[in-house]
Amino acid sequence: MIFNKKQLLLHVLRARSIARRYLFTNGFDGSLTMLGMVTGFYVAEMKDLSVAISACLGATVALFISGLSSAYLSEKAEREKELRELEQALLVNLKESDYGHASRYLPILVALVNGLAPLVLSLVILLPLFFAEQLRSLPSSPFLNSIFVALICIFSLGVFIGKISKQFWLWSGLRTLITAIVTVIIILLFGLSI
Repeated sequence: MIFNKKQLLLHVLRARSIARRYLFTNGFDGSLTMLGMVTGFYVAEMKDLSVAISACLGATVALFISGLSSAYLSEKAEREKELRELEQALLVNLKESDYGHASRYLPILVALVNGLAPLVLSLVILLPLFFAEQLRSLPSSPFLNSIFVALICIFSLGVFIGKISKQFWLWSGLRTLITAIVTVIIILLFGLSI
């Protein structure tokens, strides 16, 4: 019963739409960052997979911490401001009300979504590197495999955002995919010019 009540309050506070926005935004950032890193390692013809994995994991952890802390701090500030304004308008203290409790839960929920989205997607993109390091012999470059996985993740995020906005899912997915492909092309051009 309490859980349902909290769910309702979080819905009232637009928690779902905010969480979805953070899921896409930071998930896209994380995927594009990993795509850029593995493409860079591919262009540089990196042979030592453990170095590449360590660098990518470092960036993944940084994305997770950054997403977690930035979303929590910004959403907490916004919710506190809204709560204060509502208290001033109603001339009552709402800190122990359901609205006050929901205002405290929302920043935590949003921070978790914002931190976990790039973490999970980055780890999925790095899976081919982990497998390659364990198996040692794969028919194709682990970096090319990671690039391919990253493109699938970014296309899927586009499909996700297309379904939310009730746009044609394929066109929405292709738009994000084109952004990712342009990123890869620019990195390849920089790599060839060095």
